Amino acid sequence: MGGRKVTSGQGGDWEGMRVTVAGLGVSGISAARALAALGAQVTVVDGGDSEAHRERAAALDGIEVRLGDAETLPEGTQLVVTSPGWKPSSPLFAAAAEAGVDVVGDVEIAWRLRGRDGREPAPWLAITGTNGKTTTTQMLASILRAAGLRTAAVGNIGTPIIDVVLGDEPYDVLAVELSSYQLHWAPSLRAHSAAVLNIAPDHLDWHGSMEAYAADKGRIYEGNRVACVYNVADKATEDLVRGADVEEGCRAIGFTLGAPGPSQLGVVDGILVDRAFVENRQRNAQELAEIGDVNPPAPHNIANALAAAALARAFGVPAKAVRDGLRAFTPDAHRIAHVADVDDVAYIDDSKATNTHAAEASLAAYESIVWIAGGLAKGATFDELVAKSAKRLRGVVLIGADRALIGEALARHAPEVPVVDLDRTDTGAMRAAVQEARRLATPGDTVLLAPACASMDMFANYNKRGDAFAQAVRELGTGT
Repeated sequence: MGGRKVTSGQGGDWEGMRVTVAGLGVSGISAARALAALGAQVTVVDGGDSEAHRERAAALDGIEVRLGDAETLPEGTQLVVTSPGWKPSSPLFAAAAEAGVDVVGDVEIAWRLRGRDGREPAPWLAITGTNGKTTTTQMLASILRAAGLRTAAVGNIGTPIIDVVLGDEPYDVLAVELSSYQLHWAPSLRAHSAAVLNIAPDHLDWHGSMEAYAADKGRIYEGNRVACVYNVADKATEDLVRGADVEEGCRAIGFTLGAPGPSQLGVVDGILVDRAFVENRQRNAQELAEIGDVNPPAPHNIANALAAAALARAFGVPAKAVRDGLRAFTPDAHRIAHVADVDDVAYIDDSKATNTHAAEASLAAYESIVWIAGGLAKGATFDELVAKSAKRLRGVVLIGADRALIGEALARHAPEVPVVDLDRTDTGAMRAAVQEARRLATPGDTVLLAPACASMDMFANYNKRGDAFAQAVRELGTGT
């Protein structure tokens, strides 16, 4: 587990402990309040000193907050609790290492605080991966609820996990989404069962290398009790299972879009089936749901459903609850969301596809595509994405700061595909992109916003980008 000590604050003795919380964001505020309530002497540090920072600091009544200096370790600090996005190379953490002080994250603190009320702690079913984490976690929570279990989707999603662990609501089990950042800072986490959905290059500036990124994802398997769920189509996830130190009897469970082998979940004749959690899995399989029960039934979303089903089945959930939970699930906005059909052309918003791996999955879901792409590349390259998707492309509209990188890949691997290069970043750029896409599309095509890039060059976030796309599509339908 990376050689980190897990000592300070373990078990429950927080009274008088000097804790430094790094970051005045949602998770930092949650950790600061929780630990102060437990008697710790908390200091929050943040490099910002804006009016918004000062307002958040003022709301932490009775807790010391130091703004404008995120590098100096407060004197006497015994434990540092970091917000997920802070890089391991941060000067504050170097100072902590020099002083022999542990650095952990909010997930680690939540894990240590379980069961403080005397109740049996709710087991964690944990999910990570480069793409699909949120959808799979929400699917899992829907399935667990369909089984009559008290649950919540927590972690890198929704309510801060410390607030859930310390709250009054009793849970039977938690569906926990975990980012690579959170896993890096959670050395003692031991889940009931866990899944790594996929591994593709992302956040390498934070982790330093692909190997370090994958290793942090793989931490989710450490100490698993029942099942380590992996993606049969992504060998890197299986390799992480093989390298994990798990409890005796914990099983490796694969999921695949093909026919499953023993100890796998997969698809046979349009049916999601389980050959892992059945008697005599060499011969038998249990039907779980139909592909049509998955919303939307795109290949990568079916894979998400299989991973969620595997974790639920590892927890003993019956097959009927898997089907009912998938039917009840509604995906968040901007995830391969159908906006409208205009002149027999479908317009799909997948603004959440902010990297090449996500965009590849989105493009694979449709046969004849006018693709709207571009934004901030975050160091990504696009040759593999374009080469794999070229036969599906009927046209491309490029937007955003790094659109030239995609344009160059298109010239190399899909030179026959018409490309419109929109050299503008004003608020009307998305409207123009949709209008150009309409011009390129013919009946039966799909206009797909799957940018393969981050949004911050033109929009506040991917939600705003998707909203702009949907509004532009609606204007097409009304003739405005």
